[in-house]
Amino acid sequence: MIHPNMENPFQNAMAQLTIAAKILKLNQKTLSSLKKPDRILKAKIPVKMDNGLIKTFAAYRIQYNNARGPYKGGIRYHQDVNLDEVKALSFWMAIKCAVVDIPMGGGKGGVIVDSHKLSVGELERLSRGYIKAFYKNLGPKIDVPAPDVYTNSQIMDWMTDEFCKLIGKKQIAVITGKSIATGGSLGRDTATATGGFFVLEALTKIIKLQPKKTRMLIQGFGNAGANFSHLAYHAGYKIIGVSDSKTGLIDATGKGLDYHLIERIKNGPRGRVDICQCQQIDCDCKNHSHLTNRQFLEQDCDILVLAALENQVDKTNVKKIKAKIILELANGPVTPEADQELFKQGKIVIPDVLANAGGVTVSYFEWLQNLKNQHWTKNQVRNKLKPIMLKAFNQVWQAAKKFNIDLRTAAFVLAVEKIVKAMRN
Repeated sequence: MIHPNMENPFQNAMAQLTIAAKILKLNQKTLSSLKKPDRILKAKIPVKMDNGLIKTFAAYRIQYNNARGPYKGGIRYHQDVNLDEVKALSFWMAIKCAVVDIPMGGGKGGVIVDSHKLSVGELERLSRGYIKAFYKNLGPKIDVPAPDVYTNSQIMDWMTDEFCKLIGKKQIAVITGKSIATGGSLGRDTATATGGFFVLEALTKIIKLQPKKTRMLIQGFGNAGANFSHLAYHAGYKIIGVSDSKTGLIDATGKGLDYHLIERIKNGPRGRVDICQCQQIDCDCKNHSHLTNRQFLEQDCDILVLAALENQVDKTNVKKIKAKIILELANGPVTPEADQELFKQGKIVIPDVLANAGGVTVSYFEWLQNLKNQHWTKNQVRNKLKPIMLKAFNQVWQAAKKFNIDLRTAAFVLAVEKIVKAMRN
């Protein structure tokens, strides 16, 4: 696993908020209100393990701000989950929804667990237990969870089913990210990557970057990173390296990784980049080098796509980052200190609250379809997503130019302004 360093993500989030508040000249009362979640929910979830013993797992649900609509945000299963992380993520969700101007607020959930060590049965009992713990605070007009790190559509299906059992009626709009068969939206699995790609394409047109002459590194090869690689490759970008939690794979020739190799990695067990060391695929490893995560980030490239975890670029490695453009498909991968340094160097960071907002936008689409009992095609979803992402990018780009600030600060300024306006209404 790519572990975050010791930086406190909630302190990072509040530092970002404070910068935006100064530009907007918010009064202290409003700023203080924005610095506190509406509600912090905690639970101990007892799970009967396959060996008959009961094991208890600590769980959270943070409801940060619902001034613009129901709380919205994923549930992650990870051994490093902690309260500050979930608070930060819930705040960023409120910002993210406001950046793309969808009528939802910010929430987030987490369970401290290494889910890879659980059987399918244990995982199901844990997931249903999470809903039993928090269902009274959830609902289509209250709080709408979704998948996050190491949770998926199967887990969302279990959770939705449990919620419906507990309230005694069918209400599938309570959770998004479900399987298609149980009310999920087509296009949700690729939404984060697709939204990020729309934004990158908008930027490259402005700065006149030619894909075929552009070298790209993609850190993180889960759903977002793998799907983004597919889109980038077919648009002509030269993908010279990909990485996962185990290793980074770099094309030593500089020509870019072969499409078939990228596809084989993408479709392999959990997108394992080090699969190329196995005999399962035909990989000429003499042209490829395996690097540590830190070495991978420091390779020479034009675009660095961060699709792993938070705090990947910080004060300890920011001066070694050679990429001219950094696209944040993950949440919080660049710390505030590193942000300032990158901006000083003239590098462009497309922030997470804009770059990966395609995911929550299509989650919103799923929620809408469920409430209206509609089923949109994949093309309908894509065609509805694109103008939302492009409008958000253009607004953020213009705000950055107006105030002479980086794109993240511009996104926060626009989002905080919308949230404060809703709070006052």
